[in-house]
Formats: sequence, structure tokens, C-alpha cells
Amino acid sequence: MDAAPSTPPAPAPAASGEEAPIHILWMNAGLSCDGDSVSLTAATQPSIEEIALRALPGLPPVAVHWPLIDFESGPVGGADTFIEWFFKAERGEIDPFVLVVEGSIPNEEIKSEGYWSGFGDDPETGQPITSSAWLDRLAPRALAVVAIGTCATYGGIHAMEGNPTGAMGVPDHLGWNWRSRAGIPIVCVPGCPVQPDNFAETLTYLLYQAAGSAPMIPLDDKLRPTWLFGATVHEGCDRGSYYEQGQFADAYDSPTCLVKLGCWGPVVKCNVPKRGWMDGIGGCPNVGGICIACTMPGFPDKFMPFMDEPPGAKVSSALSGAYGAAVRRLRGITLDTVDKEPRWRRTGRRLTTGYRPPW
Repeated sequence: MDAAPSTPPAPAPAASGEEAPIHILWMNAGLSCDGDSVSLTAATQPSIEEIALRALPGLPPVAVHWPLIDFESGPVGGADTFIEWFFKAERGEIDPFVLVVEGSIPNEEIKSEGYWSGFGDDPETGQPITSSAWLDRLAPRALAVVAIGTCATYGGIHAMEGNPTGAMGVPDHLGWNWRSRAGIPIVCVPGCPVQPDNFAETLTYLLYQAAGSAPMIPLDDKLRPTWLFGATVHEGCDRGSYYEQGQFADAYDSPTCLVKLGCWGPVVKCNVPKRGWMDGIGGCPNVGGICIACTMPGFPDKFMPFMDEPPGAKVSSALSGAYGAAVRRLRGITLDTVDKEPRWRRTGRRLTTGYRPPW
């Protein structure tokens, strides 16, 4: 599975002479609440409609096979069965395609009977095909594999300690060093749910890369796009300056820093406070919600119990409180000095600015 050609294969010409589309196969049958699919309907930069309709300059043609918008497909036995596109991909009849995985991948080897999650039925046996089986079948043929949401990227809630499913993220299933046949690593866009524009932007980048208009997608060591997850929540938070001034909230209706209420923002890589949730509006700490680290590989185990002050917060907030008190006092003195008009601005006929009239 680790073959790694240097450049993505170009889309093959269609029979009519037109450029063949890049198919986007969306598998949302892992252990999931479908929250990432719902979230993506709010994307605006770009929107899923702009991607599907090729509204962006230079974007290659795409065919999106996603349950939420694939209205042309019907149930099994219909004119265009949705699951048939996945069988076509397995047989090599559509190429290239990007495989999007939503939901964590359960360990079917520890299930003595039945299955944990399935996606469509095997036409020969009539039995469900497991999500892990589809991932194994399609990943070697895919141009790229994209994990959307924390469940698909790192396992999420379903993978927490004590779960009976053995759930894991796509990198744990395929291997963290896995590469597609185009040499592209697994691309992880975490979030519970994913920030909609983060995923739409990542998918658009991959499509431009497939068209030869963008270099290899830059990822960090946890396979997240670096331009989206290169800074912490704290660095982009509206409340960050209050931390520096040693001002901490003791109730959720306070506009000050939420660290003492359980916010993990200083150590969590996420751009939601800076980007907002939709069209720049919202974002967890911006609207009074603590960061619970849903974009991190250790979520949720390493960040529980939620609502408790994170380890080290007592020390850092105490130091910040002492330092911040001195800073606020010095800034107060400066404020008293500059928060008034200059002395020469006064009524009267005599100029007091030092200006010398030429007449």
C-alpha cells in the first residue's frame, strides 16, 4: 500500500473528449454521528456547491458522491444505486477518485459475530460490507484519502478508553506512514464536528494539486494541514489578552480568559477562534465555551474531566495573575496620561500649538 509516485496521475480523458471528472467518494458509515456532513453544509469558503459545480477558476471537474447531495442516486435496485459508485471504484472503472472517510474505524477482528459498522451489501452474499473492508479495498486505488472530523482522524469519542469496538482513526488503520498511489499522505482535518471551511478549503487544495496547480499539501506530524492547524487556540482567541493581564473568568458570563473554567486553548492546535464557525462568526471561546481539545489526537482521554482546570493552569494563572496585576497598573498610568486631549486644544482666539502664522 505504500507506493509513492512523485506526481498525481492526471484525470483521464472522457469518452466524449471532455476531461474526466475527479470523483469524490464520501463514506460516512464509520462510527459517527454524521455531524461532519451536517457541518459541511455551512461551508462558504468555498461552499460545497461551488466545489461540485466547478465555480472556482482552474478547478478540475468533480463528481461528488455524498449522501447529502447525491439526489440522483436511489436505493438498491433503483436507476442509479449510490453504493454502485464504490463498486466501480473498486473495479477501477472510475479514476481518479478521492476517498473521504467520516467516522472512526472499528476493529472487526474483535467482533465474534455480526459486525460493528457496514456500508452497503455484498451483491453475492447479501451481507453488509464493513467500513474497514471498504477502506482496505479503496485506499490503494485512491488519489488521496481524507479523514474528516475527529472520529475519522484519531478515533474520537468512540476510541476512548474502555470502548468495546476497538475504534481507531484512519491513520491507525492504514498506518501513519501510508501514502496513496499519488504519494499523498493521509490528510486529517479534525474537529468535533469539523470546522466547515477548514474541510472545504482542504478538499479544494487537493483538487488543485490533482490539476497540477498546487504543490504537495503541507501537513504537520499529525497529518493536519499546517496552514490551518499551525497555531493554538490561545494564539487566535479573542480572550488571549486577558490571560496576559492575569484576568480569569470565574463564571461563563465573563468576557475574560476561560482557563480556570477548564479551557485547554493554550495547548490545543485549532484555528476556530480566529476563523469563527461560519462566515467569521462564533468559535468556542469567542462565545463563552471552553476549548475541550477536539482537534487533538489525545481527545477525549487526555483532556478529561472537562470543566476542570487543566494541569499546570494553577501555576501559570498564578504567575500570570501576579505579572498581569503589575502590567495593568503600569498600563493604567499610561492610560491616564494619554486618554485626554493635548493641552493646546482649547477654545479661544490665541493659538497655543506653537504655529507661527505668516501674516
